[in-house]
Amino acid sequence: MYIYASRSLLATVASAIMTTSLVQAASNMVPDYEVKLLMNPTAVLGTDNKLTPTVLSTFGMPTSVTKMNVQFLDKSNKEIYNAGWSPRIRKTEGKNDFELTYKKRYAVTGGDIDAALTTANNEGFDSSDTNYDAQIEWGYQKQTLSISRQKSASGSGYSGMDLPGQSKSRTFLIDDAPDKFDDWLYNNWGTTALASARIFGPVLAKRSIGTWSGLQIYIEVWPIKDAAGTGIEYIVEASFKTNSRTTAATKQADLITFLTSKGWFLAQDSLKTQLIMDRY
Repeated sequence: MYIYASRSLLATVASAIMTTSLVQAASNMVPDYEVKLLMNPTAVLGTDNKLTPTVLSTFGMPTSVTKMNVQFLDKSNKEIYNAGWSPRIRKTEGKNDFELTYKKRYAVTGGDIDAALTTANNEGFDSSDTNYDAQIEWGYQKQTLSISRQKSASGSGYSGMDLPGQSKSRTFLIDDAPDKFDDWLYNNWGTTALASARIFGPVLAKRSIGTWSGLQIYIEVWPIKDAAGTGIEYIVEASFKTNSRTTAATKQADLITFLTSKGWFLAQDSLKTQLIMDRY
């Protein structure tokens, strides 16, 4: 009996060790990088609140823009946002369907990107889950890990850049809610919150596309309610994407230098989502 018990115990321990190893075996997600830097709106926008001809020509941008209408859904107490999530509906000019995005954010502390990826891994976001995309949003001084799940909803019956109203927006986001979002704090947490959510926004942004230093560069103009709620504050953001952490670090510094030399740089971090959540 003693030998049998010992063997059973050893087998149980070995099984537990193997299970633990398997659980821990999934590696961190591999992110891409999006560098986002603010431009001074008084320096780069004309009286019509469009990018000046000088800015457009500098980056080889056409005068035409792509419109993007964006809104977020959350309870008035911002329960979803305070838990690190942002459910978003976007309509992009030229596309028929609405883009639904469920985004989870992790702060990057002290530039330690790998620590943020490990934290996300410990909370269930690892390289084995190919439904989610990881991205480091690399600003002026701040970095954020964003993990997103993309879905779509039919734009049939809507005209132009119109977004769905509150009731339909709730339905779209509830019907397609991924499990990790829905069960984040407890079962059906996400959809329960969305059922009593309201719209934050919408904001109709405009994007220009050009090139800089061998990279495709985007400049977006976001008209967001000002802090008083009586006017509009224009947020102008230049961005580029890369799969290389080294390129992101090097070109971020280069773009700061370039924009500064033109008198266009605004030495602040971009907080578009936070501003929309605070002001709408």
